[in-house]
Amino acid sequence: MASSSSSSHSVPISSSLSWKYDVFLSFRGEDTRKTFVDHLYSALERHLIQTYKDDITLPRGESVGPALLKAIEESRHAVIIFSKNYPNSSWCLDELVHIMRCRAENGQIVMPIFYDVDPSDVKKQKGEFGKAFAKQETENVTKAESWRKALVDASNISGWEPKNVANG
Repeated sequence: MASSSSSSHSVPISSSLSWKYDVFLSFRGEDTRKTFVDHLYSALERHLIQTYKDDITLPRGESVGPALLKAIEESRHAVIIFSKNYPNSSWCLDELVHIMRCRAENGQIVMPIFYDVDPSDVKKQKGEFGKAFAKQETENVTKAESWRKALVDASNISGWEPKNVANG
């Protein structure tokens, strides 16, 4: 996989920063968990890549929000699987904001995957993706601006579109 860590605004990675996970997977469960994400997770694990996937890695009994944010901070890479319903989840959007903050502050490498959604729909919040975002935007007015910025910033990173790859 190509790295997208080069950024003129990235802060150099501190040599004292240690990573617990190689990869943090950010995705909308109902869209991709039992299909694309399960296959991706299995492939990463087969290659001994320590991967954080919430339904497997999140310790039972822990508060979900703080545990996810901590896992993002402890991950060297973040793979964001954008799907049509990704913005239906305020959790996903909050994760995305935190991922983009970690990219800017800690040099985290972010790799977007546009799963059955066009990157320009993510960037401009249009199409089915835009409809899902509009609902969240009206319900969470105070967070909408940071979500929109994170979506634009993430969609400006060179990523993958499975529909344009042999065998998806």
